[in-house]
Amino acid sequence: MIDNVIAQRRNSLKIQVGEVQVGGDSPISVQSMTNTDTEDVKATLNQIHELQAAGADIVRVSVPDKAAAAAFKKIKKEANLPLVADIHFDYKIALLVADSADCLRINPGNIGKDEKVKEVIKAAKDNNVPIRVGVNAGSLEKELQRKYGEPNSDALVESAMRHVDILYANDFENFKLSLKASNIPMTVESYRKIAKKIDQPLHLGITESGTLRSGSIKSSIGIGMLLAEGIGDTIRVSLAADPVHEVKAGWDILKSLGLRSRGVKIIACPSCSRQNFDVVGVVNELEARLEDISEDIEVAIIGCYVNGPGESKAAAVGITGANPLNLMYVDGKPFKKITNEEMVSEFEQQIRNKITNKREQIPASNL
Repeated sequence: MIDNVIAQRRNSLKIQVGEVQVGGDSPISVQSMTNTDTEDVKATLNQIHELQAAGADIVRVSVPDKAAAAAFKKIKKEANLPLVADIHFDYKIALLVADSADCLRINPGNIGKDEKVKEVIKAAKDNNVPIRVGVNAGSLEKELQRKYGEPNSDALVESAMRHVDILYANDFENFKLSLKASNIPMTVESYRKIAKKIDQPLHLGITESGTLRSGSIKSSIGIGMLLAEGIGDTIRVSLAADPVHEVKAGWDILKSLGLRSRGVKIIACPSCSRQNFDVVGVVNELEARLEDISEDIEVAIIGCYVNGPGESKAAAVGITGANPLNLMYVDGKPFKKITNEEMVSEFEQQIRNKITNKREQIPASNL
């Protein structure tokens, strides 16, 4: 936790999504969503495995019709992660997958009358699975669109509370909630308001945020603002890109705020004319080589001697650019001098040595 920057986390109820706890004092989970045809069981499973390898805690799968519902059941049997069934328009689809999904996601703006929601609640109760109420600015109820003229935070909160009240009236508190818009201020204000009204976990995201670059920036700002205020229990970075990038961006947000850590954290200078090696090239190659590492480790790649020694000494493994030879640090101490040509391979080897030593020190009962 970063002192005086991150607010104390909102005290929410804790729910169980498969084997992952969401809310309370549990770690903030990272989610993504498959973009394969759900009926293509093999392709969807392959993507779920890719998301798991990237660090996803929970994966959402779209279930638009009966054929997709049948495929979802097959996928669930072989998936190793909790799966959220994403339901729109037809509440009967939620009833079909309630016995296999780890969570049912419904959209109040298009699921229909209260009686339909009540049937979904009953199915969730009977199968002991939570519901995620997902409110989107782009699919608000027609009467709320008429009332407010255009989407705003009050409209999103009113839509959410309509369905929260139905859940409460049916003695159902096993749910989490999201209020998403593509507009950052609207989204942030909506979450601030709903956080004061309910005790359930909140799922954060900026919906339809855009491409890999612009969407990652928008999501980092919006999600980061809320997390810094102590709001949020699970996140998804919505991108028009390979969903694996959503998971990576989500972890980068959490790591940047000191809320969770996974994999190699690279401290790198932006590079300038003082650099004694190609910093950008080295960072990109190392990042690609080290994607399989899930253990926490911080490394520093600094191109010159201005900030190099300080950053390298603070990292598990560090490199400081110098002429004619660069200086590698291990555990804060000078280790050896290396050429530019051998830098990437030597650096990778030292990182993997550190990881191997860390694994050997873990008791077998904890593996």
